Amino acid sequence: MTGPVLVVGSGLVGTGIARRLAAEQPVTLTSRRPPSVPPTAYGAHWTALDATDATACRRLLDRLRPQGIVLVHGPSDVTWCEAHPEEARAAHVTVAETFAGLAPDTRIVMISTDNVFDGGSADNTESSPVSPANAYGRAKAEAERALLATTARAVALRVSLVYGHEPSDAGKWLNFFAACAHRLRHGQRVEAPDDHWTTPVLLDDVADVTAALLRAGHPLPPVLHLGGPDRLTRAEWATVIAGELGAPADLVTPVPRALTRYASRPVNACLTSELLAALPATAGVTVRGVREGARLLAPAFAGTPAARIPYP
Repeated sequence: MTGPVLVVGSGLVGTGIARRLAAEQPVTLTSRRPPSVPPTAYGAHWTALDATDATACRRLLDRLRPQGIVLVHGPSDVTWCEAHPEEARAAHVTVAETFAGLAPDTRIVMISTDNVFDGGSADNTESSPVSPANAYGRAKAEAERALLATTARAVALRVSLVYGHEPSDAGKWLNFFAACAHRLRHGQRVEAPDDHWTTPVLLDDVADVTAALLRAGHPLPPVLHLGGPDRLTRAEWATVIAGELGAPADLVTPVPRALTRYASRPVNACLTSELLAALPATAGVTVRGVREGARLLAPAFAGTPAARIPYP
């Protein structure tokens, strides 16, 4: 597929996917407000869209006629969703229903989450029964059902904890890696849960897998999992980050999950795929571990201003 693609959502993941796709085809990124990095900087376009407005979505689809759609929509701050469950549900489910109904014959990849599981198992595969851990997980699980019930060409790509570079002054809560890296670069202490397990996945690998799924000329499973190859706690991960940045390991202080903003996350936020490596479209995509990811990202955090570094 080399035709136009629409990416709905301009946060970390949406922007990363748009940047990857724009190297090969026309890409339009949509959100209510302009993203911090203008998409024109990497060859894409941006247009304002309230994705909960079905009429506005129809007008945009009629104008762009995309061959592929990537849904990275809705609030992703798990703590916020827990405090605003109805708003979270409305945002995630309404948008999935709208695009499934308006573009039933278009390949749609919806980025979903490991929070559709309750954390009771250390190994969640595509065949594991869904049992949402929190309001965010419930909203995403319902959005998956709404999308997959309407169009046979849609895929719910559940991703584990996504990480990548973000500037310290991004004006929002940073992904865990970026928040840790900025603090550690300046000798600041990081408190991280030692009882919250995850399988972190590099943003670039999420973008590569998404691009491969959009290009796939064969039927795809309705649900796919994408997690990194390493299962570790956030405290262990923060220690890896410190090591690759050349920061002292004792700057990382392990703490209980219950005492952090991750209290509403499942104990095991981990994903394993039984299918991804066997699909022709994605068999050649390498999903990198946390040490390689940290080595790749470390140079981007050099020279970061010390002020306004958010706590991870």
